[in-house]
Amino acid sequence: MSDLEAWRAKAAAWCESMVPQFGKAARKGLSVEEDLALGRRYQKAKFDAGFAGINWPTDLGGQGLGHIEKIAFEAEEMKHGFPNVYFGISLGMPVPVLMQFGTDREFVKERVLKALQGEEIWCQLFSEPSGGTDLAGLRTRAETDGNGWKINGQKVWTSWAQYSDYGVIVVRTDPTVAKHKGLTYFWVDMKAPGVTVRPIKLAGGDSHVNEVFFDDVRIGDDHRMSPVGGGFAVAMATLMIERYVATDSAGFGPHLDLFVDLAKEVRLNGRPAIEDGRIRQQIARNYAMRAGLDSINVRARLMMQAGMTPGPEGSLNKLVAVRSRQKLSELAIDLQGAGGFAFDAHASPKDDWASSWINAPTGRIAGGSDETLLNTIAERILGLPQDHRPDKGVPFNEIPA
Repeated sequence: MSDLEAWRAKAAAWCESMVPQFGKAARKGLSVEEDLALGRRYQKAKFDAGFAGINWPTDLGGQGLGHIEKIAFEAEEMKHGFPNVYFGISLGMPVPVLMQFGTDREFVKERVLKALQGEEIWCQLFSEPSGGTDLAGLRTRAETDGNGWKINGQKVWTSWAQYSDYGVIVVRTDPTVAKHKGLTYFWVDMKAPGVTVRPIKLAGGDSHVNEVFFDDVRIGDDHRMSPVGGGFAVAMATLMIERYVATDSAGFGPHLDLFVDLAKEVRLNGRPAIEDGRIRQQIARNYAMRAGLDSINVRARLMMQAGMTPGPEGSLNKLVAVRSRQKLSELAIDLQGAGGFAFDAHASPKDDWASSWINAPTGRIAGGSDETLLNTIAERILGLPQDHRPDKGVPFNEIPA
């Protein structure tokens, strides 16, 4: 058995041992606040067992291992529906960026250790009403204020902001230069005066995203994590960290075997739906597609084992998997007839077809919309030229709004 296989076996055994206390059955019927409290206990247990911060430095509370060990653990962890969703953004991007760009190392170490143990949560304040996919189009501004800065503006679609202690934020500090060059990157205290968080209720019934308003929020210059005007590069570094996460060819929806079970149960024209050629064709197409995505994932893992960086092929996984999940969920609802309209707002999108379908559009936007991913595939995989950008090099305050 290789070292990686032994690590995966150890991870699988630990995850199995946590199921009675933290698995899907243990979470059933809990309110969001109760589930978050359970999640904090789970995160602490994960830290104590040596499965938190797997690829982070040991001097900051991590395990000092590689990206491949992290992904191997996450692949086992995601099988059981543990309450770790509240920490995904926090530990996935803001805290690693704080580790890389934070200047006060004692502050950084304290924040990292608390985040790893589930005591603190960080959010990522990027998207805005007028600048989502185009991050450089943001309008939230920071102006000098004595020895510090004053922030005014609005962010939107900020995951778990209502439970966050801190956040990382990109703001415009100079509107007189090209849009990519006038941005600066800070961290902010989410409990500071002038910060207002308003949850947004999504179609699926949950409110994990928020709009966040900043009204004369004062921060010190020690909150700055980039050179003044150099925030876009740090923002890109933040988004690049996202590549080192376990992926799911089911688009984080129900797996194909659940659809096969459904097709055996329901009847179509007086016979089991599984006997209909059109249904069998959809099963075959989905199986082939998911096998292809799994192969891309395996290739990425092998590249990481060899010390290489995975390429932009990962864009294919999210683009294809979530779109496929939406179409398969729609077919599953259609097969159930009137029974497919039954909706449980507390059901998991990984187990319930209606929940999967209604939440799929959110998945197609979060972490890069379909259009953004198509551009990435066109430019970085197929080598096609970039789209024409009429605002390139134009000072931001001269761009028509």
